[in-house]
Amino acid sequence: MTAQAGIDARGAGEGRGDMLDLSALWAAIKRRKFWIIAPTLAALGLSFVAVNVVTPRYTGEAKLLLESRGGFYTLPGQAAADSGQFDSEAVLSQVQIIMSRDLAREAVKRIGLVGNAEFDSGVGALSAVRKLAVMIGLGGHPADRSPEERVLEKYYDRLLVFPVARSRIVSIEFTSSDAALAAKAANTIAETYLEFQEAAKQENARSASNWLSTTIEPLRKRVAEAEARVEDFRSKNGLFAGPNNTTITSQQLTDLSAQLSSARSQQAESQAKAGLIRDAIKQGRTFEIPDVANNDLVRRLIEQRVNLRAQIAAESRSLLPEHPRIKELNAQLLDLEGQLRAAAERTVRTLENEAKIAGQRVESFQAALDGQKKNVSSANDSEVQLRALEREARTLREQLEQYMQRYREAVARDTMNAAPADARIISRAVEPTEPSFPKKIPVVLVATLATFLIALATIVTRELLNGQGRPMPDAPRGPRWVSAASSEDEDEEAPGPMPGAPRHARVAGLLTHAGKLGQIRLDLDQPELTLAEIAERTREPSRGMAPLALVLDGAGDEAARPRDLAELLAQRCRCVLVDLSTDPAGGEAGFSELLAGEALFSDIIMRASGSRLHRIGAGRAGRVAVLAAPDLVDVALDALCETYDWVLVATASNDDGAVLAPIARRAQAGLVMSGQVGNGHALETAYRLSELTEAPVTLILDAEGGVPMPPVSRTEAPVDA
Repeated sequence: MTAQAGIDARGAGEGRGDMLDLSALWAAIKRRKFWIIAPTLAALGLSFVAVNVVTPRYTGEAKLLLESRGGFYTLPGQAAADSGQFDSEAVLSQVQIIMSRDLAREAVKRIGLVGNAEFDSGVGALSAVRKLAVMIGLGGHPADRSPEERVLEKYYDRLLVFPVARSRIVSIEFTSSDAALAAKAANTIAETYLEFQEAAKQENARSASNWLSTTIEPLRKRVAEAEARVEDFRSKNGLFAGPNNTTITSQQLTDLSAQLSSARSQQAESQAKAGLIRDAIKQGRTFEIPDVANNDLVRRLIEQRVNLRAQIAAESRSLLPEHPRIKELNAQLLDLEGQLRAAAERTVRTLENEAKIAGQRVESFQAALDGQKKNVSSANDSEVQLRALEREARTLREQLEQYMQRYREAVARDTMNAAPADARIISRAVEPTEPSFPKKIPVVLVATLATFLIALATIVTRELLNGQGRPMPDAPRGPRWVSAASSEDEDEEAPGPMPGAPRHARVAGLLTHAGKLGQIRLDLDQPELTLAEIAERTREPSRGMAPLALVLDGAGDEAARPRDLAELLAQRCRCVLVDLSTDPAGGEAGFSELLAGEALFSDIIMRASGSRLHRIGAGRAGRVAVLAAPDLVDVALDALCETYDWVLVATASNDDGAVLAPIARRAQAGLVMSGQVGNGHALETAYRLSELTEAPVTLILDAEGGVPMPPVSRTEAPVDA
């Protein structure tokens, strides 16, 4: 501990040696304040005089909006040919057009800058310096150049054209000592630009109409010739178009195919009906066939048969079958049956004749179809040539229509105000009332402040070069203890402890001098503050792992316990308390059963009613058995660190160092429940813990004013897995 304290003391002394002695520098500044105040006041006066002597300049600003306006002036039903949007490159191109020399010459004439003494160097007598420069050949005489060329130099110096960021707005600024001239020049330049654009579009339209007028007539002749070739080729090869825009040969082929299909259907139908009637005759079901039953003769015969059968039935009641009358009636009935069969046979023969006729038609249509196919096949080559001629004529016709449409548009635009510029003035320049140069207040302030800083930096630099700003060596400092009752004395140095001082004072001096002991007071109203302070006194754990803190109970009977601290942290994060501070009185399963493989995490993790804290007890084997298996303890604690945000392991303050060492070595923080500041037992516990771990050790003090911890229900239940 003493060696570590010496290293820390040397590091602190080296850090202070690199610092400046601000008190010495401030004293030097006060001694030489005159050398700061005098230049500052002089700069204030001179800058004030300068801004009032310099000839002011005024800036007029006009703004243009670039937008396509051709769509409003096109012919009805026609789209604008130049309705595209302006991109950044197009906007910059328009800026260069505004700054072009052709537009500048026209603007100079309209503004009347020639002969203006501010812009025309040829007006008035030359100065002595200018005459000398002309004599020695360093410059030309203004009279050697044209008036416009003399003015253009100053014109471009006073002109500023730039696009507004992320927009299609172009700003035109012109500066002059005459406020009215500045506004007039900005507006004139904008108007001249619009006129130039309109003139350019009209010129383009005029050129287009002239070119199209000379191109349309030859193109019209080509279209007529192409259409004549199409009609001549069609008439020579007989490729006349039918109703559906198809050739006659193709239409005839289609008709023959339809007639052939109809004849085949009629033939098949007649043959099928004849076969059915013959089958019905053989089976005695002649009258079930509609073609037979619907015959007028057959219907009369059927009626006669019905009457004969009725007479036979009536006579059979009084006469024997061998009676002549009965025999006569039966003979008539047989004659009617024969007539009915004969009628059915005639129907069958009629259908068979129809089938034969349909077959002959099929043969005739098939022969005609085969001949027509040969004609169509021979005409395919001619149709291919015809389609090529038609495509050529159609292409020329479409080209002619496009040229005619463009010609009408060009003629419509080749009139005054029919081709507006793709821009408009959205903000005209007004005569400025305040000069743009010089800005009196900013110039005076900047000059004064710059002079002040330069004078101050000069004095400070001089003192540092002379070695006057080096710090004095620090007197040796002993260990100090920060009292919780008087925070205003934090920065005061306390003398080191005397040999006869109390025990807790000696321990406190050793710990604070080593820089490993801190203290945190529980804040019941702001749990997140306590959590943040503990986090500041905690080493960073491995990636993906939660910090593990070893908590030793060194407080009194009425002070906060490790469980109280865990309850406070559980209000703001997922916290688990592995309570190894006491051995269980009953048979509660705990950490020892988990290490022995007799229980799972879901069996030992308990949660009290009304609390968010998860707690694990020592188990039936006690904390000594738990701490006796460090390898298994590491595995179990790793699993908890992967699941929770904070893991607190609580042990008794009087446990042997060999028992605490496995957990102390892997802990990221050491916490000692102290209760109050003057707890000597807690200080000794903290000293002992600092020997076992490299992590920061912190005393946990009770809340301000002795406010007790809130009561926590002790009724616990296992947590669901």
